[in-house]
Amino acid sequence: MFSRRGFLGTAALASASAVSGRVQAAAIPEAVHMDKAVMQPPLHPASGPDYRPVVTLNGWTLPFRMNGDWKEFHLVAEPVVREFAEGMKVNLWGYNGQSPGPTIEAVEGDKVRIFVTNRLPEYTTVHWHGMIVPSGMDGVGGLTQPHIQPGKTFVYEFEMKKSGTFMYHPHSDEMVQMAMGMMGMVVVHPRDQSFRPVDRDFVFVMSTYRVDPGTYLPRVNEMTDFNMWTWNARVFPGIDPLPVRLGDKVRVRIGNLSMTNHPIHLHGHSFAVTCTDGGWIPESAQYPETTTDVPVGAVRVFDVLADNPGDWAFHCHKSHHTMNAMGHDMRNMIGVSRKDLAKAVGKLAPDAMVMGQSGMAMGNMEMPAPDNTLPMMSGAGQFGPIEMGGMFTVMKIRENLARGDYRDPGPYQFPQGTVAYEVASPSAEPARQPGTPARRMKM
Repeated sequence: MFSRRGFLGTAALASASAVSGRVQAAAIPEAVHMDKAVMQPPLHPASGPDYRPVVTLNGWTLPFRMNGDWKEFHLVAEPVVREFAEGMKVNLWGYNGQSPGPTIEAVEGDKVRIFVTNRLPEYTTVHWHGMIVPSGMDGVGGLTQPHIQPGKTFVYEFEMKKSGTFMYHPHSDEMVQMAMGMMGMVVVHPRDQSFRPVDRDFVFVMSTYRVDPGTYLPRVNEMTDFNMWTWNARVFPGIDPLPVRLGDKVRVRIGNLSMTNHPIHLHGHSFAVTCTDGGWIPESAQYPETTTDVPVGAVRVFDVLADNPGDWAFHCHKSHHTMNAMGHDMRNMIGVSRKDLAKAVGKLAPDAMVMGQSGMAMGNMEMPAPDNTLPMMSGAGQFGPIEMGGMFTVMKIRENLARGDYRDPGPYQFPQGTVAYEVASPSAEPARQPGTPARRMKM
């Protein structure tokens, strides 16, 4: 849990560059940390303009304090341990105890002061992706500011010029630092509360890693062959569901700081893409979708009316992005008899399993694997194995969910007669009607 001890105190103003010395250090807000990988309740503002706060999948919102008319936040860049799902932990770099870092929330027109303390073994910066800030606050090391050396604290000051959904990440040894998980989301709410209001508001960022089975550290030099596809550095079944009340208008904000695009698909509904990291899309330019592609280095926001109760899959539609490690080097054995092959392999490796003759369904298999390694596909539903991994979760729409309740409501109770069912197989192969040759068809 995070600590708020002393966080509401007041302080003198700090400089807009390096912060050092006993007097200036006393002005730095407390660094709030989180040690849980579960979705925290929304953080409603205790001061300033009101807004409906977001909920971060497997994450949290960074508290702020008011110092005059400035909102002050404190980010700490540091090594962290992130549990991708139960049974697998990875050594990453992040902020305030987690990767990705906490979501930063503010309101259009707010003046914000963000302190950044570097506890990494190398220098860093923070870039405010998509936000309109003064050049000297843009966070590109060497170009717009000095790098933040280990042990030092810098402060960024700017006004939130526009509402929308943005990201933060380093522009300093970016290949390593982003590959190690240094990223987070920024949500700036409209000052006019009547502008496109929603009942529930979710946010997460997508990232990818190559973590070899049995290891704890990503390969930071990998560019194409990733095996862990994550939402907020979690993989299914470790990703939180999205609990939604029937009839709610829901907003989902998605950032992509991975190395490839992701076509994100929601079952059972159509939605409209309403915002990007460039701004809000006019209503006249919106059109219905069931899948939206999120490019690299971009944000996509969609609004959906949750009018269809049930458990609805929500996932990347690249099929290999909905599985975890261990699958990339397996041979395709579909249709190949494994009897003779199993005997030969068994002489060399008695514990080996030859698999894949009739496909890769793995729900009932228990394969030996190194420690700290997840199955390729896992998870269980009320009807059996779900056989998913990676970028997959469930939007759970329920009629009786309370307005502010974000707890997992459990499996959907299907009304009688609404579940697909088996029918008796015919005793003989049904006759097949041959198709009409194209040359006989009248055009």
